[in-house]
Amino acid sequence: MSAKSLTVIAALAVTAVAGCAGGQTSQPRSGDTRFVAGDGRVEFFDAAQRHKAPEIGGATLDGGTTQMAPGKVYVLNFWASWCAPCRAEAPVLKDVAAKTKPKGVEFLGVNFKDLQASAQAYDRTVKPGYPSLFDQSGKVLLKFQPTVPPAAIPSTLIIDGQGRIAARALGAVKYDDLLNAVTKVSDE
Repeated sequence: MSAKSLTVIAALAVTAVAGCAGGQTSQPRSGDTRFVAGDGRVEFFDAAQRHKAPEIGGATLDGGTTQMAPGKVYVLNFWASWCAPCRAEAPVLKDVAAKTKPKGVEFLGVNFKDLQASAQAYDRTVKPGYPSLFDQSGKVLLKFQPTVPPAAIPSTLIIDGQGRIAARALGAVKYDDLLNAVTKVSDE
């Protein structure tokens, strides 16, 4: 390979990597597919500033259906089987879901930009203890714009008992942070 070819390949690689490195200051617009990295920090919204969560429901990976019910606290987690941070946070979500279920907290996964067979295999392996909607096209995720950037994966939202978005985390959540946030919202 010539030196010129190597230079062109290196320039293309740098451009591709730079294009994937979106940040909070450069939020993607609808249709933008750049990855948005997050630190997993839970951000709370004051009660007066909370926006109503859109109604969601539909087909789940296990062949059933689900719908968010009014009056309950929900934790929504947007994930994909190919996402390494999603895999890393899976045990955290599973444990916090089991721990907060007696308080009436419902967890719901939203799998998107994934192959259904891959998502189903991942779900059977992880056994999270809660359902996941299959949202290959990302339509459910887009309903939560701009609270969740379309390319932010994983993302977790906590919906309060009044159906409002109370908190969010962009990136893999940590156990204590998620448990404390869910407890805070469910105790309101």
